[in-house]
Amino acid sequence: MSAHDGAPTLARQGPAVKDDASRRTTALRDFTVALREAREHCPGERAMIAHARELTVTFAARQSEWLTEAMCVPDAVQGFGAHLLHEEPDHTLAAFVVSWLPGRGTPPHDHGSWAVIVGLRGSELNRMWRRLDDGGRPGHAVLAPASERAIAMGGVVAMPSGAIHSVRNESDEVSVSLHVYGLHFNHARRSQFDPEARTEMPYQVRVSA
Repeated sequence: MSAHDGAPTLARQGPAVKDDASRRTTALRDFTVALREAREHCPGERAMIAHARELTVTFAARQSEWLTEAMCVPDAVQGFGAHLLHEEPDHTLAAFVVSWLPGRGTPPHDHGSWAVIVGLRGSELNRMWRRLDDGGRPGHAVLAPASERAIAMGGVVAMPSGAIHSVRNESDEVSVSLHVYGLHFNHARRSQFDPEARTEMPYQVRVSA
């Protein structure tokens, strides 16, 4: 076999592929170790959100080391893809890459935990909602828009437990963001809302890994 055949070329590419995988592993390990340390030392949710926000912004800025195109594939039926980067064995400290199709998004929803979102590519509109009823009537909820902001690369939205928001990609290209939660959203008790019908129901999301 000559030096110009396929096998030697693949052999030369091998170390580079391994280096890329090593960089991804190292970047994610650094991030998750820092999140664990923050949780151990933070006295409460407010302090944890502040530390998680700083750590998530830093990790997002290193996206060239760990983000791959395979993580940024939206779910055509759901309207967005959620790629799991990490979760602890008890489903805490869950991190996702979320990719949004143009013109798609989510209904208003909560997370069942705190959340930090940082833009990676494109832009997405985050709308915050205010709950007006007392939650005493099962399946019923009255919401009103509270505020909204578009986040692009490096933009941040940080939310305490109980916060309600919706997301929409109003651009003509796929947008991508990094999401970190105190608890994996599919293992949390959380809801989606229909402001017009004034309904509340459980909310689950399809996740890829």
